[in-house]
Amino acid sequence: MAKITLQGIAYDEKSSFLKGPRLAPPLIREAYHSNSANYFSEDGTSITPDLLNDKGDYSISEYFDIDKITAKSLEEGNPVFTLGGDHSITFPIIKAFQKVYGTIDILHIDAHSDLYSSLDGDSFSHACPFYNIMKNNLANRLVQVGIRTLNSEQRENAKKYEVEIIEMKDFESTKIPTFQNPLYLSFDMDALDPAFAPGVSHHEPGGLSTRQVINIIQGINVPIIGADIVEYNPKRDINNMTAMVCAKLFKEIVSKML
Repeated sequence: MAKITLQGIAYDEKSSFLKGPRLAPPLIREAYHSNSANYFSEDGTSITPDLLNDKGDYSISEYFDIDKITAKSLEEGNPVFTLGGDHSITFPIIKAFQKVYGTIDILHIDAHSDLYSSLDGDSFSHACPFYNIMKNNLANRLVQVGIRTLNSEQRENAKKYEVEIIEMKDFESTKIPTFQNPLYLSFDMDALDPAFAPGVSHHEPGGLSTRQVINIIQGINVPIIGADIVEYNPKRDINNMTAMVCAKLFKEIVSKML
């Protein structure tokens, strides 16, 4: 029996700078299956395809169809892992999770807090999902790690909604908060320094290393009920380097889910 439901959301219509993340899901899968690596996570778990009920990739015409697709995936009762896609997809995904699990805790790893109320006239931009999540009371607790682009509006919104932010300038792996409730993990690939993941739309220097991110994932102390990897842009990648990082993180997250 499959233990994790996997869905790809091929959507980047809410990207503000460059398009391309809609191309990511099949390339992450290809990297996951690459003969250059194997299926094992670092704790010795074999993350083989038989553990995954892979729904394939969905092409999205209407933004809130993502909510309906995720709700259908959740009906199986397994944790749901989503391959994006730009970060706008996380808001409708969390809407679907909230209907099943109630208000949840979220760990958000990113260069950006995504707490704009609107960007370029779009209140559902990939710069806005966590503002919408908190505004609609979909998260009991939101912890953001790796942030290094906060502006005045986002600081004000973080304060308004009591978002816990560990800015990159203050990051210490030993000070990552522990959680009490089941967790949703949202990982934006630009949380990593561009040296480790060049295949992103927004190159934000001074970010996390791949090892630091793996340590954060391995240190999560509660069940993970859902996760996403978003904002991988294959158009900016070098020799599929970022795709392989996505696949590595995918295996480590699935191992924690199991």
